[in-house]
Amino acid sequence: METTKYAFKTKVNLSYEEAIQKVTEELKKEGFGVLTEIDVKETLKKKIDIDFKKYKILGACNPSYAYKALEMETDIGLMLPCNIVVYEEAQEIVVAAIDPVASMMAVGNNQLGEVAAAIQNKLKSVIKRL
Repeated sequence: METTKYAFKTKVNLSYEEAIQKVTEELKKEGFGVLTEIDVKETLKKKIDIDFKKYKILGACNPSYAYKALEMETDIGLMLPCNIVVYEEAQEIVVAAIDPVASMMAVGNNQLGEVAAAIQNKLKSVIKRL
């Protein structure tokens, strides 16, 4: 697993479609549901006639933790759900998840730290199991 300033990611030995399915299954094990799916390739083709690589954004939510975060900071909904991306890069499939601890630092509410850390651990577990 590779870590950046705002995400953690890994390359998987799966097809693009299999990776999306596997990520969704692993998210469920950690209490997340996928609320949104944005097919970036399809959208860019439809809207501006650009051919782009396979790239999907999955908006994942753990309802219990989302509720806790919203109770602490009503506008935190601007940063929800947690995004996971699956894309094709040089004939490899990459899966990356947002680091909620990094994104919550922008909010400046120290109470969110525990929630962000718990979600971070869950998302890291998902990425590691891929």
